[in-house]
Amino acid sequence: MKVAERHELVVTLVANGGMRPSRDPMVKTVVVAKGADIADDWIAENATSGDIVITADIPLAQRCLENDCLVLGPTGREFDPANIGMAMAMRDLNQHLRETGASKGYNKAFSAKDRSRFLGSLEMAVRKARKL
Repeated sequence: MKVAERHELVVTLVANGGMRPSRDPMVKTVVVAKGADIADDWIAENATSGDIVITADIPLAQRCLENDCLVLGPTGREFDPANIGMAMAMRDLNQHLRETGASKGYNKAFSAKDRSRFLGSLEMAVRKARKL
């Protein structure tokens, strides 16, 4: 939120429940119906060119890229048209490995280094979005 505050950006949080509305007028909370991919569908349908979308969901990242959005993962990884295909392929491979029992699918813990990389990537994305 500090990056958004510094650049006076509106932040939209989308979920299917469990969020309290923020008192901050720069934070918009959207609560959608419960169900698989309902929040993703809302984001993909409402995100437009120049918006910054933060998601760990690779299919959502791909959909947002099709809308000319800037897309970041929670660890600061930037998704773009050049790398989204490989990200989708790795997602599918990892899903297959989990389904066959070849992998337990554990995610490593979010580290201070991840947070730092994310904040740096977000700052760069904001600057890039301002140029669009």
